[in-house]
Amino acid sequence: QVQLVESGGGLVQPGGSLRLSCAASGFAFSNSMYFMRWYRQAPGKERELVATITTIDGSTNYAAAVKDRFTISRDNANNTVYLYMNSLKPEDTAVYSCNTVVVGIDYWGQGTQVTVSS
Repeated sequence: QVQLVESGGGLVQPGGSLRLSCAASGFAFSNSMYFMRWYRQAPGKERELVATITTIDGSTNYAAAVKDRFTISRDNANNTVYLYMNSLKPEDTAVYSCNTVVVGIDYWGQGTQVTVSS
């Protein structure tokens, strides 16, 4: 079955950096049909799409709030997608989850908490 497992969250000071990982299994990760996305949800707020990466050409898209600070990448050899987060701000505090769609079904990881605080 499809599984997504996130890791790499934690507590970081404003201006710091983190790298999140999402290990995928149960589907052909490198197949051009699939994209991978990172979402986040802060307490009391709706879930927000942060970044997307496609397989077919590796193109990426970012939310305006994280553009130029976050970078999404994928390692097809290891079935892993990453989110590199730089210049972190307190407003980046949220649970970050990775997502993909396989045969029309949405799959989500369990999420990883990122807290930006001094």
